[in-house]
Amino acid sequence: MIRLIVGLGNPGTEYEDTRHNAGFWWVDEAARRLGAHLAPDRAYHGLVARANRGPGPVWLLQPMTYMNLSGKSVAPLARFFKIQPEEILVVHDELDLPPGQAKLKQGGSAAGHNGLKDIQAQLGTPAFWRLRLGIGHPGHRAEVAGYVLRKPPAEEREAISRNIEDTLKTLDWMLDGAMDKALLAIHARPQRPHKPAPAAGARSAPAPTGIPSAPEP
Repeated sequence: MIRLIVGLGNPGTEYEDTRHNAGFWWVDEAARRLGAHLAPDRAYHGLVARANRGPGPVWLLQPMTYMNLSGKSVAPLARFFKIQPEEILVVHDELDLPPGQAKLKQGGSAAGHNGLKDIQAQLGTPAFWRLRLGIGHPGHRAEVAGYVLRKPPAEEREAISRNIEDTLKTLDWMLDGAMDKALLAIHARPQRPHKPAPAAGARSAPAPTGIPSAPEP
């Protein structure tokens, strides 16, 4: 059961539309759906909201510490409300996935993401859940820092927004602890359309030379 949802990003209007703030975008929409209002809370160095549900309250958090110090916001809130690492979902941008794709996982390495690194260090464990929202990769490691702090072009932003909409369909499952259902839904890929069966006696056209025929789905 997820009791704390953390969206990662950087504070300030200059960053609000940049790729690195995809986690903020997700939590903004989650708060709207849950009827919760994010408000500054100095005790937890971030914007905090509480949504009341039958099984118990759910906390939403956007650290205002800048990305590299996200754990300074997450750990105090988790400790105060006795939220275990496996009850935390951290939503963040992911370079290794293209815009429009997402992955849900528990634990693992930070894979170079400074926000995840600090949360792991402050919690003392990597056992929290992560929802990785694809933002694409610039192609060269040296360009990553500038890439994540730029606004995506309209087509990429639309793909990320659709992905946020799709992954939020699993929100209730995650809050109820049905992580297996959420995993299956988020990782499912659209089925390929079936080709119509050829008419009786019809012959398939040969594939062009040098290009193998595509296998039947």
